[in-house]
Amino acid sequence: MRENHNEVVLATHQLTKSFGGLDAVDRLDLVVRRGEINSLIGPNGAGKTTVFNVVTGIYRPDAGRIVFMDEDIAGKKPHHIVAKGIARTFQNIRLFPNMTCLENIMAGQHCRGTAGVLSSILRTSRQRKEEKQIREISENRLQQVGLETYRDELAKNIPYGSQKMLEIGRVLATNPTLLVLDEPSSGLNDRESEDLIAFLNNLIEEDLTILIIEHDMNVVMGISDRVTVMDEGKKIAEGIPEEVYSNPKVIDAYLGKDEDEDMDKEVANYDSSA
Repeated sequence: MRENHNEVVLATHQLTKSFGGLDAVDRLDLVVRRGEINSLIGPNGAGKTTVFNVVTGIYRPDAGRIVFMDEDIAGKKPHHIVAKGIARTFQNIRLFPNMTCLENIMAGQHCRGTAGVLSSILRTSRQRKEEKQIREISENRLQQVGLETYRDELAKNIPYGSQKMLEIGRVLATNPTLLVLDEPSSGLNDRESEDLIAFLNNLIEEDLTILIIEHDMNVVMGISDRVTVMDEGKKIAEGIPEEVYSNPKVIDAYLGKDEDEDMDKEVANYDSSA
């Protein structure tokens, strides 16, 4: 467990989002503190990704507040939210497949660029300096995620696990305060998941804060400072991992679903690998 920080980076207050009368997120209160990794877990359909979509501006909330660094960002557009310091990945990889790995990471810095269209057309000294800085930062991020050997390779041609890391590298290039990761271990093998755990733990040393949706209990146990559990749009438990996994409401929520990620299977998998 990392040192506890009191500074709140992100907080939702009674956050609500409905679709056709169904409350996908129902009055959710969530607090994410600086320098911690917070995992959001729950059965399929619990509302986890909807929370991410509302926080990152893809959906507008129906009610409630989203406070990031003391500013209410509810309803702001995704590019505004990225510029303020929240960057996310998606469960389904969203790369530019016909661009190189370096170009994909460079695209992540679009929100930080200040040179206008005219400067780019005229190739002013300011624009050239900015482009050089973007390239240098992108190369550093590419190296950080272990993909420097794929620098000039098209994103579509690299292995799946490397594509997942490339997407993380791209969001890191935005220089975020809060990193929001939607199932980063999905599709990874055991070795890749272990490497991901080490990588995310190292990111905290950069003064980053992480909010993550994850089904792999080995990953959750290996990185989480706090865990929030959702079911049917509501928060049903919150606390350190050991407290959450022994919570009867959490066990009932997972055992009540006929899904691959039933809590008994997940805990058994974790116990067998511990």
